[in-house]
Amino acid sequence: MSEKRPVKITETILRDAHQSLIATRMPTSLMLPILEKMDKVGYHAVECWGGATFDSCLRFLKEDPWDRLRKIRAGMPNTKLQMLFRGQNILGYRHYADDVVEYFVQKSIANGIDIIRIFDCLNDIRNLECAAKATKKEGGHAQIALSYTLGDAYTLDYWKDIAKRVEDMGADSLCIKDMAGLLVPFAATELVTALKESTNLPIELHTHYTSGVGGMTYLKAVEAGCDIIDTAMSPLAMGTSQPATEVLVETFKGTPYDTGLDQSLLAEIADHFRPYRDECLENGLLNPKVMGVDIKTLLYQVPGGMLSNMVSQLKEQHAEDKYYEVLQEIPRVRKDLGEPPLVTPSSQIVGTQAVFNVIMGERYKMMTKETKAVLRGEYGQTVKPFNPEVQKLALAEGEEPITCRPADLIPNELEKLEAEMAQYKEQDEDVLSYALFPQVAMDFFKYREAQKTKMDATVADTANGAYPV
Repeated sequence: MSEKRPVKITETILRDAHQSLIATRMPTSLMLPILEKMDKVGYHAVECWGGATFDSCLRFLKEDPWDRLRKIRAGMPNTKLQMLFRGQNILGYRHYADDVVEYFVQKSIANGIDIIRIFDCLNDIRNLECAAKATKKEGGHAQIALSYTLGDAYTLDYWKDIAKRVEDMGADSLCIKDMAGLLVPFAATELVTALKESTNLPIELHTHYTSGVGGMTYLKAVEAGCDIIDTAMSPLAMGTSQPATEVLVETFKGTPYDTGLDQSLLAEIADHFRPYRDECLENGLLNPKVMGVDIKTLLYQVPGGMLSNMVSQLKEQHAEDKYYEVLQEIPRVRKDLGEPPLVTPSSQIVGTQAVFNVIMGERYKMMTKETKAVLRGEYGQTVKPFNPEVQKLALAEGEEPITCRPADLIPNELEKLEAEMAQYKEQDEDVLSYALFPQVAMDFFKYREAQKTKMDATVADTANGAYPV
């Protein structure tokens, strides 16, 4: 038997698993009772924050995301905590000034995050630099994630070159972020082998089970030298989530890649989450459709979320019969826009524009403001140049597209944001919640204040004998 090389596991059930299957609605109260057991597993890391969790906590759960992070940190003192960070977009949907990015990183690490996974929807390295530097400065682990996609530009040489640039940037590890489940098993062998030749960084692979090949892709990637894989506990695994943790632990058992994780402990953790999964199925939060396999993901190279979004847009316009026309239009729009990876937000921008092009009966007769922003260079640099004719339609007369790092044009904004929300500030972190989601955060601050007033009144009544102690 060859030399031992145990594969490490990053557990996603506290973040991406429930983001992918139940729209990020798992409350903190469900997480806390199981943290002690999860802390004993010996995971490489537990991904528990970032992505859509921040917005969802404030908007739907009426929870403070910072408080969630502190509680998870207290409950898991021995395990590294990981978050997903959208480069210069942080966890929001626009580019922020460097001072906001730096402060967000500082506070994330101060509140308990160890590993920050940083990605950009265009793989524009310039949009990753500020967050990566800030992570290193605060003593955190900076993992750069490359958004995996297919297309003429995305050759093995492209991935090798960008991996080398990531290493030169000072990253601590590299992640292949296969958000649409497009990486098939033997292509994973080629990709991981090529990356191992071009960089000395540890390599992590993140995929989704959408197309049904995720488990096999992990097997081939690990054989080729992949160091870490992302998995989810079985109650919230498969479908549009990650392959199941217990299945992969069993797959590698007794091999040179044996994880060493205890299946009986994992079974106890699965038992904790299973009733919640069943409850979500009953109340409609978990749609059985997302638990299945959608091979069209590979056929059209379109992420599952983008397909469902497109179908609902066509329904609204009473144009469901245009479905296949739109599917054919998507690669053309993507090409016009410089062939970006299809990941939030570029996937929705390309998909929506393709729908408009087909419905209007004339390409770019109506151009969304987001399409214009991409063509103006507001999101950064794409792998291939834009179609010059289409770009011309997005630019005002005499307007020059942005060619520098977009954030270079954004002045520092932390001080201004502080002033806008000062009356609601209860902790330093509140300004960051407001920076990312001004209206949603404001609604949450008012809710928090009302809850506090109610609590104070209850305490006062109890002290006055209005309630039995």
